[in-house]
Amino acid sequence: MKELNVATGLENGSVIVAKNGKNTENGHEKCTFHHDLELDHRPPTREALLPDMASSYRLLLTGLGEDPKRQGLLKTPERAAKAMLFFTKGYDQSLEEVLNNAIFDEDTDEMVVVKDIEMFSMCEHHLVPFYGKVSIGYLPQGKILGLSKLARIVEIYSRRLQVQERLTKQIALAVTQAVRPAGVAVVVEGVHMCMVMRGVQKINSKTVTSTMLGVFRDDPKTREEFLNLVHFK
Repeated sequence: MKELNVATGLENGSVIVAKNGKNTENGHEKCTFHHDLELDHRPPTREALLPDMASSYRLLLTGLGEDPKRQGLLKTPERAAKAMLFFTKGYDQSLEEVLNNAIFDEDTDEMVVVKDIEMFSMCEHHLVPFYGKVSIGYLPQGKILGLSKLARIVEIYSRRLQVQERLTKQIALAVTQAVRPAGVAVVVEGVHMCMVMRGVQKINSKTVTSTMLGVFRDDPKTREEFLNLVHFK
């Protein structure tokens, strides 16, 4: 076997020596490690998964008693596979890539709040959507984050298979990692189609989750100020 640098070409049966010194098998030479614990690695391109995913959707249609070869369903497996890749595109994104150095030195310690960020995600228990709004607040300590990046952070973690409780915490921890503020507060209000379309079928129910870190957890007045700003219309 030959050892090649990641930047060089590949040969059949070759072993790649990654920059971190670890070998990866041929076909996974471009794997990058996620910053969460759900997945260890990803294939070179997620699009490479499309044929197998389409085949699975074709099998699902057959299991439902449908004919995947009829006109209306002929392209459905491929469309569904592409849609699922889009719904879960957050697996292809990392915090560093999304922030893109949009962190700025600023002598301010006043609260920053961006509220009502639209969120779409997929329930990992039933593979049906849940959606809603996210509000984020933080108290800077000499560094601020480009405002649009807060919405980008929501996209990273919402575009994965999720539960709302974990999503809320992941967003808060990502903001903390980005700018090391004195505190971070995140409130998520979601509508879960697994409750609307099946099960209890309560169409008006909403789920509210929150994560308070740092001064937002320790100081009731700071927490109250944030919640007042979030609920102010």
